[in-house]
Amino acid sequence: MFNVSSRPPMYDQDAVQPMRDELVAVGFKELLTSKEVEDAIKVNNEETVFVMINSVCGCAAGSARPGIGLALQNEIIPDRLYTVFAGQERDAVDKTRELVGNVPPSSPSFALFKNGDLVHFMHRHEIEGNIPQFISDYWRKIFNEKCTKQGPSIPTEHFEKVMHAKACGSKIPLYQG
Repeated sequence: MFNVSSRPPMYDQDAVQPMRDELVAVGFKELLTSKEVEDAIKVNNEETVFVMINSVCGCAAGSARPGIGLALQNEIIPDRLYTVFAGQERDAVDKTRELVGNVPPSSPSFALFKNGDLVHFMHRHEIEGNIPQFISDYWRKIFNEKCTKQGPSIPTEHFEKVMHAKACGSKIPLYQG
């Protein structure tokens, strides 16, 4: 669930829950605070940490989430999978963007870290207009080059049952707190 200890979310929690559930279903853990983000990314243990900045936009629904889920069916995947949600846990997203460094803010987006350092990033403009298979192929190549953990993130028979959240961001109700 979301964290409103600092700044309230922009969107209604119930409306975005299926978008959260889609990533959790394929193996991601949600990071809800800036401390959780710091603790997850700023590690020096040779493991790879993959973070998706999730979003309510159409390219997240049509390309990013289904594409990365498919990529995580690869034989090699990152050691840790995390997600933060733009417009929801805003401090966690801000901390993620800070740790990404000199990359303009982007949601959705993907970041791969190792030892707390950014090793690869995919910006929204690289996601928009592409199909899930493109996203999957792109990240499978990166995973094969930079990661070592045996995949997939979830068994194939579970992946085949994942429901993809296909809501238009313009129709998501705002948080009324």
